[in-house]
Amino acid sequence: MNALDYAEKASEIFVLSDSFIRIKELIDDEASTIDDIADVILLDPALSGTILKLANSSFFNYPGKIDTISKAVLVLGITEVYNLVIAYFTTKTFKSIKAPSKFLETFWEQSVDCALMIKFLGYELAVPNAERLFILGLLHNLGELVVQQFEPDKVEIIQQLKTNELPWDKQNEQLGFSYADCTGELLKLWRLPYSLIEPIRFQDEDNFEYASMETKLLFCAKRMMLMNHQCKGFSFTKVLSADKLKALGVNESVIRSANDFCDMERLAILAVLNPSAAMVY
Repeated sequence: MNALDYAEKASEIFVLSDSFIRIKELIDDEASTIDDIADVILLDPALSGTILKLANSSFFNYPGKIDTISKAVLVLGITEVYNLVIAYFTTKTFKSIKAPSKFLETFWEQSVDCALMIKFLGYELAVPNAERLFILGLLHNLGELVVQQFEPDKVEIIQQLKTNELPWDKQNEQLGFSYADCTGELLKLWRLPYSLIEPIRFQDEDNFEYASMETKLLFCAKRMMLMNHQCKGFSFTKVLSADKLKALGVNESVIRSANDFCDMERLAILAVLNPSAAMVY
C-alpha cells in the first residue's frame, strides 16, 4: 500500500466528530459570529474545558483570566481557537488506536516537544502569530500512528535506527513513503486547511529554495526534537546541518533556549491533551 492507501483506511477508523465538522463549517462561514462558534463548542464540555485550560496556561501567557469560550475566541482569535479544537479532536480521535501505552506516551511527548520547539522558534524569529505554529508540531507525525494501527511490526523496525540512518530514510526504505507523506494524505482526507497540510507534507524536504517559512521551521523543530529522543547520541550535523540553521538564523544559544522552553512547558500541555503521557513525569 502507498501513503494514500494507509490514510484512506485510517480515515474510516479515526473519524473526526460531528462537533468538529460543525465548528469547521462555522469558521469557514464568514457570516458566523463569535457567539455562534462559542455556542457549538459549549455543547461539548470536555472540549470547552480543554480550550479554557490551554487558553489560561502559560503557553499563551495572557495577563487576565479567560473564563468563557466567547472570550477565548475574542482574545486568542478564531484561527487559534480552531487550532485548539483540532488539537483536542485529534488526540481524542486516536484514543482508540491499537498500540502499547508506552508507545503512545512516547509519541505524544515527542509531538508536544516538536510543537513547543516550533512555537519557540517562531517567537525567536519574530514570525507573526507564532502560537499558530504549535499545531504543526503536534500533528506532524500522525502518519506513525496510522502505520502503527495496520503494520506495528514495521513501526518497530523503523524505530531501530543505526547511527548512520535517519528516521525518514528508514521509513521510505520499509514502507516506500515517509510518515510525513501519510500524515499529509490523512489531513487532506480530514479536509484540514492547506496551511497545515503543506508544511507537514514537506517537512522532510531539505531544499529550502521554494519552502514556506512554516515548512522551514517545522523542518528544524522536528530535528531539534529528535536529537532529544530517537536520534539522541547522533551527530547533530547528521540530523540538522549547519547551513539549514544558518538559513533560519538559528544558533546554539537558540537551540539551548528551545530545549529549556520544552522542559518548562511540556508537562502542562501533556496534562491537558494527553494526561496518561504526563503521568511519566
